[in-house]
Amino acid sequence: MSALFSSLVATLFLLLVLRVEQIAEACSCAPNHPQQAFCNADVVIRAKVVASKAVISGNDIYGNPIQKLQYEIKQIKMFKGPEHNIEYIFTATSSAVCGVMLETSGKKEYLITGKLGEDGTMLITLCDFIKQWDMLTPTQKKSLNQRYQMGCDCKIVRCPSIPCYITSRSECLWTDWVTGKSINGRQSKHYSCVKRSDDSCAWYRGVNQPKKEFLDVEDP
Repeated sequence: MSALFSSLVATLFLLLVLRVEQIAEACSCAPNHPQQAFCNADVVIRAKVVASKAVISGNDIYGNPIQKLQYEIKQIKMFKGPEHNIEYIFTATSSAVCGVMLETSGKKEYLITGKLGEDGTMLITLCDFIKQWDMLTPTQKKSLNQRYQMGCDCKIVRCPSIPCYITSRSECLWTDWVTGKSINGRQSKHYSCVKRSDDSCAWYRGVNQPKKEFLDVEDP
């Protein structure tokens, strides 16, 4: 009886350890406005994905090989990044550790944001802003050329619940979640947070570039 009890305890402990490891490995990302994703990224490109394969990229601390998923892409346009074209992007092989699964038929165009590794390769995770090009709004597409960059000195503050406030003139309050229970609401789709001439920041809506009057502190 004692041996059976000890075995049961050991089994339960093992299951608990495995469950904790699974939770620890789960991918978790803080919501980002598209402008934040643009400003935080090293690379922002429009591209098609034409192929993928698993590759070995070094070893972990125990000497075990680290496997990554390599996507071969056809770059259409670079909005931010190095001077050379990006030919391959890399991600984890599982979404549980933030790996990104993309269609490799070459038929779909994506907007892809990511980081540059120490060796110059482009790395992407589920925490990056990656979306089919046709699903972007006209404002989002136009903002990639200059508008988002104009607001990289501003800070977008997400409002998770009412009440919420800004604490600095350089902040824009992002309220999509409390107004529509979605992070893909009106401000995400149609607004950018732009720095004005007095160093304050304010939401600006529209496809065209902000007017001089707006930048010179016109109330939006």
